Amino acid sequence: MEKKHTKRNTILGFITLLIALFIFWGVKQYKLIFSPQFQIEDEDKVYLYIDRDDTIDSIYNQLTEKAHPINLSGFKKICTYKKYSENIHTGKYEIHSDDNALTLYRKLSRGHQTPTKLVVNNPRTIEAVVGHLAKQIMVDSTEIAEQLFDEAIQAEMGYDATSLLSFFIPNTYEVYWNIPVEELLNRLQKEHQAFWNTTRKEKAEKIGLTPFEVSILASIVDEETIKNDEKKKVAGLYINRLKKGMLLQADPTVKYALGDFTIQRVLEKHLTIDSPYNTYLYTGLPPGPIRIPSIQGLDAVLNYEDHNYLYMCAKDDFSGYHNFASNLAEHTRNARKYWNALNKRKIYK
Repeated sequence: MEKKHTKRNTILGFITLLIALFIFWGVKQYKLIFSPQFQIEDEDKVYLYIDRDDTIDSIYNQLTEKAHPINLSGFKKICTYKKYSENIHTGKYEIHSDDNALTLYRKLSRGHQTPTKLVVNNPRTIEAVVGHLAKQIMVDSTEIAEQLFDEAIQAEMGYDATSLLSFFIPNTYEVYWNIPVEELLNRLQKEHQAFWNTTRKEKAEKIGLTPFEVSILASIVDEETIKNDEKKKVAGLYINRLKKGMLLQADPTVKYALGDFTIQRVLEKHLTIDSPYNTYLYTGLPPGPIRIPSIQGLDAVLNYEDHNYLYMCAKDDFSGYHNFASNLAEHTRNARKYWNALNKRKIYK
């Protein structure tokens, strides 16, 4: 009888141990899948970027480096069971410190991306635009360049190599990191159309300029002054010269024609370059923008300051502001002050 009791107790003890081990294992698995696993400090979130050439292993490595998981085995088990390696979605994914393995898997497997902020700035060349865009999204500069430099695509959008800089409206746009080039260009074209609303088009028409011509003049204004509170005055000056049929004589157009914006002192020898962009030789606006015009520059032209100034010269205090004049004699005095200041600083070119 005692032997039977002992045997039964042994069996019960063994069963109890198995149940305890199973519960322990179950709790551990539950924690691996449903408990927060990531030790993220900065702003309580990090971003996982999954490119077209990423594999399940490179994703594991990126998670380890960026999210500092306590234990990644729960996530790996889910990925293996669900065959995630066969269904990887590219994109930018936000990981929080309170995310668990299942939450992260669902986010990645369903392609639930976090939008990214795409900054379009206003450089002087399309090549610079391409490089700047490529640094912010998944596609590389070659893919973007192939589209932007394709004459057929340019024509389809209503542009050519000369006018393409006016296509871009500098701003910050929300897009997905893996946005295709075609979709990106469509988005930027919609933003261009939204910017050139009825009100702005009417203002341009009232001045006697097309939106494209406004872009050209705005690009010159942007190059002439970095001071936003001065741009309307500069725009008004060039509007005055255009109305009078005078040469614009804008130094930045000469620098553009020479391909050298490092020139600090425009000399007589620079003014002889035979280029349609040289506004010391050719009247009217140059053929195209000399950089992507800023929104401030565009709106400065559309809302230019009405005055009688025809000349401007940088101030001799190098503040970035300018002295304006309505006659050549006054302008010559201003220019002499500035040239003397350049000489004092030994700036000769």
